[in-house]
Amino acid sequence: MEKQLNELRSLAAHARNRRTETGIPRVAMVQGAVPEHELAAVYEPMINLILQGSKSMSVGGQTLHYDPATYFVMSVDLPAAGIVRSSESGSPYLAVSLTLDPSLLAGLLSDLPNTAGVRRRETGFSVAAVTVELLDACVRILRLMRHPADIPALAPAYEREILYRVLQGPMGWMLHDIATPDTALARMSRVIQRIRQDYARPLRMEELAEEVAMSVSAFHRHFKAVTALSPLQYQKQIRLLQARTWLIAAGYSVTTAAHEVGYESPTQFSREYAREFGLPPSKDVIRIHERLRIKDCTLNTKPSQKATAT
Repeated sequence: MEKQLNELRSLAAHARNRRTETGIPRVAMVQGAVPEHELAAVYEPMINLILQGSKSMSVGGQTLHYDPATYFVMSVDLPAAGIVRSSESGSPYLAVSLTLDPSLLAGLLSDLPNTAGVRRRETGFSVAAVTVELLDACVRILRLMRHPADIPALAPAYEREILYRVLQGPMGWMLHDIATPDTALARMSRVIQRIRQDYARPLRMEELAEEVAMSVSAFHRHFKAVTALSPLQYQKQIRLLQARTWLIAAGYSVTTAAHEVGYESPTQFSREYAREFGLPPSKDVIRIHERLRIKDCTLNTKPSQKATAT
């Protein structure tokens, strides 16, 4: 297993401290100290494999820890906060991810009708022990970065193998259910997409429950089982994360950001923002900009480190 991990580390060595595209569809990597505000985000459905260091992922009231001996699967869009750590030897955090495409999973399942996991937990995220077979498949797909001309022909086969290996593991049921329209997980995924698109509008629980053919109480129970959040908590986190992005990247005022994400009261927005991120909006933006400025200055005064990062 260490042989495969070492090759993966070598292949991903040029990743940067933000999402770094590989040129392979849906495959990305990251290395180093990711800015704190970027680790608090809405994460897409993915398979995430740590190659070096470790990561903690908090969703709702649950926190999962994983390292090079494990991999993480998120099957629905979830607001989460991550913390990355270097390895014990001081080597930087390094990870590679594959964004999940339900249509590809459905195509694979049509050829493998008996791959549904037998042990189901109604959750949208979990961690499992990595296998040599899964690492082998990841090595093959990342090797394509060195042979870009081979990507169109070979990447689909290697991606299919990665999905197959996860389907064989303890979280195979999760991939199966997200690609099967009538499962509770797939129905919650459809509702989640709707909330994400219409996050600024008030939630109508009866309407959402009717959409997935459930009672309001059953809908609430299934939603929280999948996301570790109630529908209202989910919407609030989506709103706050989007507002934070606009405050930092677009320079929105607090009042404008609050109204854009659906808050009628900027005061309530500021109170809930501070509860979520630890500081009121204006102070949080100053803190983040200051940290980014210090980081940029540090990189500019150490050209050898900057060259290594790229």
